[in-house]
Amino acid sequence: MTYKEKLFPWCIIRNLPDQQQTIVARMRRRNDAEQHLVLLQRTIQDASLSVIFDQTTKSLNSLGNVAEEKEVGSKAVESAKETLAPL
Repeated sequence: MTYKEKLFPWCIIRNLPDQQQTIVARMRRRNDAEQHLVLLQRTIQDASLSVIFDQTTKSLNSLGNVAEEKEVGSKAVESAKETLAPL
């Protein structure tokens, strides 16, 4: 998720066949998103639209990196304990 996407967390999504979705618009405020949704529903009557709050924080690739960082951090703590143990 880019910084610009984080600034606009309220999304209007269009539900497509086979459980797929596409983001139609992003808004900063829920009220703006709901008003835009009403406008879109009036203009595109056969579309299935809804408002969601996109709270995605990390992608799957970065989650793997976080796990690796935790492992490295715990190894550093263990080695520090080993060096301090004789004291």
